[in-house]
Amino acid sequence: MTTNTAISVQSTFLRQQPVKMLIGGQWVESASGKTFATINPATTEVLAQVAEGESEDINRAVVAARKAFESGPWPKMTPSQRGRLLWKLADLLEAHAEEFAALETLDNGKPIKYAKGGDVPLTVDHFRYFAGWASKLEGETIPVSIPNMFTYTLREPLGVVGQIIPWNFPLQMASWKLAPALACGNTVVLKPAEQTPLTALRLGELICEAGFPDGAVNIVPGFGETAGAALAAHPDVDKIAFTGSTEVGRKIVEASAGNLKKVTLELGGKSPNIIFPDADLKYAVRGAMNAIFFNQGQVCTAGSRLFVHQSVYEQVVSGLAEYAQKMKIGAGIDPASDLGPLVSQEQLERVLGYVESGRHEGASVVTGGERVATQDLAGYFMRPTVFDGVQDEMRIAREEIFGPVVVALPFENVEEVAARANASIYGLAAGVWTSDVKIAHKMASTLKAGVVWVNTYNMFDAAAPFGGYKQSGYGREMGHAVLDAYTQTKTVWMGLR
Repeated sequence: MTTNTAISVQSTFLRQQPVKMLIGGQWVESASGKTFATINPATTEVLAQVAEGESEDINRAVVAARKAFESGPWPKMTPSQRGRLLWKLADLLEAHAEEFAALETLDNGKPIKYAKGGDVPLTVDHFRYFAGWASKLEGETIPVSIPNMFTYTLREPLGVVGQIIPWNFPLQMASWKLAPALACGNTVVLKPAEQTPLTALRLGELICEAGFPDGAVNIVPGFGETAGAALAAHPDVDKIAFTGSTEVGRKIVEASAGNLKKVTLELGGKSPNIIFPDADLKYAVRGAMNAIFFNQGQVCTAGSRLFVHQSVYEQVVSGLAEYAQKMKIGAGIDPASDLGPLVSQEQLERVLGYVESGRHEGASVVTGGERVATQDLAGYFMRPTVFDGVQDEMRIAREEIFGPVVVALPFENVEEVAARANASIYGLAAGVWTSDVKIAHKMASTLKAGVVWVNTYNMFDAAAPFGGYKQSGYGREMGHAVLDAYTQTKTVWMGLR
């Protein structure tokens, strides 16, 4: 860890090298003694060495989680006690907000203004929201048609839950999974992404400080091929919750088949963002910019297919390109930066590969399309990119790029654009920009997507369900809908004779 990054985060957490994993309430090294480096993508410097979990570490964590679920103090806690622990965790996180924002920015690359103004406060809200649900999980009485029977249901936790989180929103995604699982009474083994393990591990320290029983939450950093695969296949894990690519999601489903564990998946997207001619173009163009360039385009819901009515197509594309050219590219820790680096060299090469594919297939780059490499910008920086002359069958219009690249596509009428928008293997999100309420409602009901934003984009709240259609996954995060993913229903029949 170099001096400048050490100054950026005044945290004793980063000074403890290597950063250990949390198993059974103890901070321990990996069973193998291996570590891996987590990199600052803005500078390519090593932030920290982190304990590298593998199958033995996953097994130790699962054993600890099972013990906590079956015989520890966790199952003896009342719902209100669980709720108070979640609320206390939110308070602790809020008290360390500056540290978490800086840590997230250094590890992921995102602009500090978004980590500070979005990621951390939304994470705090998420824990508080589900703290309230802990005491509101109710069964029901059922008036069955058989005489002399009293029949009712119980909502019970699943048991040990494995959770695998992505690198694009490491802290938020950890809360999306941890908060409802714990509120419902489950215990957890959490595997953060190997690119961005730091905020999840720092959160583990706050979990211990808040007073969660040993083993209720276990955090094992490591690589997907080893730690992630071992968690997905473990025979004593009752459920896997995964956020990541559709390709890996398929592997998770295959690995879960051994003991038929429950699975929820939030996977990839190629979201259509549709601008009608009656839209307020000033806000629609700015909205299109945020939809694709927020978080460097490393967002599963990114509005990467921009459908624009042909009558305003040139105006919108030129306006979007102008916005892109004005964005300040820089290290995320700089408060003035609008666009930080991509998360890794691998991701940068992937995105640039798609740009070359688009050019090769005949699309034209209106702006961007290249890496930014200067003495001051030594990391994985890329210019925001707008493509014109795109056909629906091109790879850049079909496949998830996961970077700051948008393809612009003209359309003529509602029926046409709805059909083209739905002609995708994905169905995570969609955007619609119009002043016509009839068009808004028609598109909202027609688009095959788990979330539809009208005259806005990328809005999230702990109370609003989120998830995908088709190969964007199944199950829902957030809102009361997620509680079904972390509980099971038991039916009780009592004979009254």
